[in-house]
Amino acid sequence: MTEKPVALIVLAAGQGSRMQSDLPKVLHRLGGVPLVGYALSTGRTLEPEAVVVVAGHGAEAVAKAVAKLNPEAKIALQEQQLGTGHAVSQALPQLEGFEGRVIVLYGDTPFIGQETLASLAAHPADVVVLGFEAADPGRYGRLVTGPEGLERIVEYKDADEATRAIRLVNSGVLAADAALLREFLPMIGNRNAAGEYYLTDIPELARAAGHRVEVVTCDEAETLGINTRAELAAAEAAFQVRARARALEDGVTMTDPATVWFALDTYIGRDAVIGQNVVFGPGVTVESGAEILPFCHLEGCHVSAGATVGPFARLRPGAELGGDVHVGNFVEIKNSVLDEGAKVGHLTYLGDAHVGEATNIGAGTVTCNYDGVSKHRTEIGAHAFIGSDTMLVAPVRVGARAMTGSGSVITEDVPDDALALGRAKQVVKPGLATRLMQALRQKKGN
Repeated sequence: MTEKPVALIVLAAGQGSRMQSDLPKVLHRLGGVPLVGYALSTGRTLEPEAVVVVAGHGAEAVAKAVAKLNPEAKIALQEQQLGTGHAVSQALPQLEGFEGRVIVLYGDTPFIGQETLASLAAHPADVVVLGFEAADPGRYGRLVTGPEGLERIVEYKDADEATRAIRLVNSGVLAADAALLREFLPMIGNRNAAGEYYLTDIPELARAAGHRVEVVTCDEAETLGINTRAELAAAEAAFQVRARARALEDGVTMTDPATVWFALDTYIGRDAVIGQNVVFGPGVTVESGAEILPFCHLEGCHVSAGATVGPFARLRPGAELGGDVHVGNFVEIKNSVLDEGAKVGHLTYLGDAHVGEATNIGAGTVTCNYDGVSKHRTEIGAHAFIGSDTMLVAPVRVGARAMTGSGSVITEDVPDDALALGRAKQVVKPGLATRLMQALRQKKGN
């Protein structure tokens, strides 16, 4: 926690025309999560009193995504994109009564770290600008500092040669006291080529009024902004490299790390083993000692200690695997709980089901959970045995220690300890196969 309360303003109103997309830029996914989710996720570590996301282009879609990522976040609408200063001014009414430090982040800048945000929040200066030493300063605004802190921000086009030689540049991220923003935002002018109101005017106005203005620096990699598809791909590659390195450092074994893909919130416990070509979508937890074999796809699921998954398995949202559960090849599980020791060896679909402890599910089993309108649940008790190629037509319950015969269609509840057979009667016609083949060959010959 910081001494002052913190609020976040996340700017997410831009169209992102260079992305060549109908989708708002901040909703393009990185590590399985919309770009705007990174600022919200990292900002959450400061325990902010309030979060305001400024939406503009595709505001309805942005608001819907933000509600899933952080239900407590508020939305401010910037109907016309008139610059960063104007965007922050649209957010301030949502912070009425808040007195503390406001940090302004960008929805398309995903990699600013927790330590950097903590430094911005805790710094004693009235205004703090986030800067970085650029390998190629290019056309970034230069941060001119002196004994009294940040003296001014000089845009490239306005800089002389000596100023352009400065490598300390502006990231655009800023922290300031809420009262100061309320005082100085109305003073920002738009006398510039774009006719926009720039947040970068705040430090100069604050310094002229006698306030302390300072710079906090971070690594250049933290300030990577996403403006094009190529930059999004580069950011994805950078994210995956970091995620793999972190997993290895945390004690996870990966057979071929370069082929494992993580989401932002993937959690894998110590001594878990991950095979090659495994993809983790959002919302996955794999506990210590579990093993995910090659070519699996997991999303929105929980795998307990000692469980094994795959190869070629798919766990969809709501899949809950208990300890020592085995899920084999070409098995798909959705919104289902498998209790400890359950086994689903291969070629099976379990949807909207609960499988009891130590139950065995035979190959080709399907829970027929959808009637075209509604989903229905299947309940299978502990120590049951489901024969291969069983169709379980939900809603249906198979009791503890019960069995189903292979090839059965189960439409009614099966009591505990019972055997259920739901096959059509087999009919045998002696010699008919030979006569049919002869007739077919004769027809083909004619």
